[in-house]
Amino acid sequence: SPDNNVKIVHFVRHGQGFHNLMADIARKEGQKWEQFSLQPENPYVMPEITDAPLTEKGRQQALMLRATVCELHDQPELIVLSPNCRALQTGVLAFGELLPTVPFLAHEMVREETGVHVCDKRRSRSNQEKEFPMVDFSLIEQDEDAIFNPNRREAKTEVGNRIYQFMEWLSERSEKHVGVASHSGWLLTLFNGVCETKQPSSEILTRWFQTGEMRSVKLQFVRQV
Repeated sequence: SPDNNVKIVHFVRHGQGFHNLMADIARKEGQKWEQFSLQPENPYVMPEITDAPLTEKGRQQALMLRATVCELHDQPELIVLSPNCRALQTGVLAFGELLPTVPFLAHEMVREETGVHVCDKRRSRSNQEKEFPMVDFSLIEQDEDAIFNPNRREAKTEVGNRIYQFMEWLSERSEKHVGVASHSGWLLTLFNGVCETKQPSSEILTRWFQTGEMRSVKLQFVRQV
């Protein structure tokens, strides 16, 4: 029965990206900007951080997860990755011991809340495929980024709709143990707006994810009649 559709999903936020580092530096220097604005003071709109990759700290954060993954009683049978560079890097580093036996799939619906901030714009699928040949990009339908809007940030409801589409897709997969590499805004919306969480775990799940953090969650997919 669909009510018995239960999966263990290991949700990972990417390690520190260059956009995180640039914002930290700007704040330390006393720089201020309006959130999701195109102001030149906003470090997240710098063209140099388009589809921001991991810093060395971010790479180490991702690698530190590898030991945790190796110690899991049931190893993931599927890894799902946001097609943004920092999430692809994090997923490949954290779950790398599972290659090449376990499928690594890029999924557009796992991307960060996007728009305005160019760090959240993804590069072309063909570009990512060249850099990440170990990842299957067949689910990414369009080569260029069709979701990113340079002038408007996605609404939480739009992110929620993407997450819901992903969860429907995941519910129909046969794998029971799954790894997901995504982003802080996406994960915050997942646990505060899409998933129904129960105490005492909801107090932990609804909090902001730190860079390089993994939370293992038991998900039950229930079809409402």
